[in-house]
Amino acid sequence: MKRAGIILGIIVAALGIFFAASIAAPTGAMAQEGTPHLLLELKDGTVDIELLPAVAPKHVERVVTLANQGFYDGIVFHRVIEGFMAQTGDPTGTGMGGSDLPDLEAEFSSEPFVRGVIGAARSNDPNSANSQFFITYADATHLDGQYTVWGKVVSGMEFVDAIKKGDEAQNGMVTDPDKIISAKIEYR
Repeated sequence: MKRAGIILGIIVAALGIFFAASIAAPTGAMAQEGTPHLLLELKDGTVDIELLPAVAPKHVERVVTLANQGFYDGIVFHRVIEGFMAQTGDPTGTGMGGSDLPDLEAEFSSEPFVRGVIGAARSNDPNSANSQFFITYADATHLDGQYTVWGKVVSGMEFVDAIKKGDEAQNGMVTDPDKIISAKIEYR
């Protein structure tokens, strides 16, 4: 009888550990191991963007979800301002569109906007980010704490530099814009 109680205790303990681990384990798009990277294939080469789930977990999860769905494949860089940023992620190409998923609440942080940082584009409402994002060409400290930072370019910034620029008089709107050929997620 004593032995049966010990065995039962071991089984209960093992089940407790299993359930605790399954509750704590990440789910869905973030269930992979390692740091997620967004690989953007552009006309001139691949841009490797390290995603920052510790800084903006909901935004990173959204980008991973959309990239895995193929949402960003073929999307244009509709607004590109020399020396400032290149914006993409709008399926309409106008700057007014987004995915069918709900908008995200802001995840502001102390991460600075420096060259190669990725920010969530939004309207005047801080909680309106959806699928659009921008890559900074230079330091843009006026954006610090105002937009969600969710990634940074770790290689291929020269390919971002080569994206066709828009007309500054038209707020950077691009005629016949360059596009994202494909967007993939990789874990390292």
